[in-house]
Amino acid sequence: MKESLTKNMNMNPKKIWANYTIRDLDRTTKFYTALGFKPNGESDDLTSFLVGENDFVMHFFLEDSLKANVEIEISDAHISNEIIFTLSAESKDEVNKFAEEVQNAGGKIVSEPKEFGKGYYGFVFADPDGHKFNVFHM
Repeated sequence: MKESLTKNMNMNPKKIWANYTIRDLDRTTKFYTALGFKPNGESDDLTSFLVGENDFVMHFFLEDSLKANVEIEISDAHISNEIIFTLSAESKDEVNKFAEEVQNAGGKIVSEPKEFGKGYYGFVFADPDGHKFNVFHM
C-alpha cells in the first residue's frame, strides 16, 4: 500500500522562490533597489524583490526571524554558500555595466568580469550579507 501511494503522489508546485537571511533590512533594500530589482513588499522582518522576466521572488528575512521559523541552522554567506544564482546579461557591455552598478551600490566583486571559456563572459559578486550571484553572458 505504501508503495502505491508513493507512485501516485507528484509534487507540482505553482511557484518557487528564494529565502535569504540578512542583518539589516534598510541596507538590503537600498542595495537591491540600486541594482534595479523590482520591489515586492516589506514588513518588519522582510524585504522582497521580483527578478527577471518571470518575476522570480527573492525574500530577504532578518536572520533571527527566519531561523526561528524554519528551526534550522542557516549558514554564514560570508564564509560558505548553499547556492549561487546566475543573472543573465545580453552582452559583455551589460556584464561590465552591472559590475560597476554592484560596486556603486556597495556590493563586493568576488571575481572580476572575464572570459569563462569560448563564448562565456561574466563575474561573481556578493551582496552586503555575503550572498553570491554570478552575472553571465553567453
